Amino acid sequence: MSSEAKRPKIEGDNVETGDKRLQNFIQWCHEVELTLSHKVYLSKEDTVAQYGMMAKQDIEEGEVLFSIPRNVLLHQQTSKVNAVLEKSKETLENTSGWVPLLLSLMYEYTAPQSLWKPYLSLWPDFKALDHPMFWSKEERNKLLRGTGICQAVETDLTNIQKEYTAIVLPFMKSHPDLWDPEKHTLDLYKSLVAFVMAYSFQEPLDEKEADDGDDEEDDEEERPNPPMMVPMADMLNHVSNHNAKLVYSPDCLKMVAVRSIRAGEEVFNTYGQMANWQLLHMYGFTEPHQENMHDTADIKHSVLHQAAEQLSQSEEDKDLLADKWGTLCEMGAVADEEGAFIFGKNGCLTDTELHTALKVLCMGKEELEVFQDEDWQEAEDDEEEVTRALSNEGLPALAPTWRSLLHAAAGIALGAYAEGIEADQKLLEDEDVMGRMNSRNRRALQVRYGQKRILQQIQHLTQSGASTSTMP
Repeated sequence: MSSEAKRPKIEGDNVETGDKRLQNFIQWCHEVELTLSHKVYLSKEDTVAQYGMMAKQDIEEGEVLFSIPRNVLLHQQTSKVNAVLEKSKETLENTSGWVPLLLSLMYEYTAPQSLWKPYLSLWPDFKALDHPMFWSKEERNKLLRGTGICQAVETDLTNIQKEYTAIVLPFMKSHPDLWDPEKHTLDLYKSLVAFVMAYSFQEPLDEKEADDGDDEEDDEEERPNPPMMVPMADMLNHVSNHNAKLVYSPDCLKMVAVRSIRAGEEVFNTYGQMANWQLLHMYGFTEPHQENMHDTADIKHSVLHQAAEQLSQSEEDKDLLADKWGTLCEMGAVADEEGAFIFGKNGCLTDTELHTALKVLCMGKEELEVFQDEDWQEAEDDEEEVTRALSNEGLPALAPTWRSLLHAAAGIALGAYAEGIEADQKLLEDEDVMGRMNSRNRRALQVRYGQKRILQQIQHLTQSGASTSTMP
């Protein structure tokens, strides 16, 4: 049964008392006709992080918790600087596609008369944001070594610096009536990048495009819809097992309960199927590793190559490996340093690529020559069989050479972390230590341990015969 959200009462009905910023925001919601159900309220109490939404009464599946008119969304087209940005869109083109939104946010965040002032005031100085990009390099390397986050953050910081210096700063200087480099600094720009990472939404492609997308080749020039800020929707926290979702319609966006929610429970949205390393990198938080059903660990393509080198006993084997790797590169099954095979809790998520890599790397010389002479694009393996073979149930039944290679690769990946899994497990089991641990250490621990558990599981499932089998 669906129930439309109602316009809120302002005096304390939808917000905890004593929080002036939050009260101003609720008042603003009333003024811009952002409707909020009387069954929910916003609070910092009893929520998993910062602001959150709590159920005041029982909520049934299908009920609308709030509805947001499209003119209240904050993006380039709704900002007062849209005309200037649109006129210069070619100048502002960049890889991420975020520059117009970030320029809009810089203007609106510092404009005293901005329509979104009560909304943006909920994040004074963005001090609540604690993405790893705000940690020192030493702290990242100490806590997050081996997780992939350190490299991702370094790339982010380099790109932010280049983007601001090469695109944003010259543009602002050419429009001094709207932007001031003394006020709209690199630090503010960096904070707004984190704000967009943590709180923005991207409207999905329409249903027809989404349905047809899997059957068509990707259009290299096609870009996803640009991000936008959605007041109220970004107040909800994320968990994998969420109880609400954002629904898009031509006139408004609605948050709808996807299952019943009892009074006193927190209302959770979902940001998608996000591993803990992605949550920490993009949003600044993690889920407990045992509760995040979408947690993953990577084995880089280069690590699989390194494992194959270790199992190659002679110069002839190593020459053959170079030939195999060249074939895989030509096929597109492996890539550069950034390429990786991704494992979830139930097996490999990039099973087609890994299956091809293991098959080729474990071929003998004559078998490889036959394979190279064939039209390998036509010789595709059965998808269901591949998925089953590289699931947790299928890994123990792989050929001994395949298991050996995967076992060695998982071991190398585990060796990239600063400490073994036992050290992290000991910390997690010590309630006193966990109670004293600060949020950065605790979140980094959840990321590390979740990844190590998956890699350790791969080693366990491929252990039989791993010590005796060698590469052809």
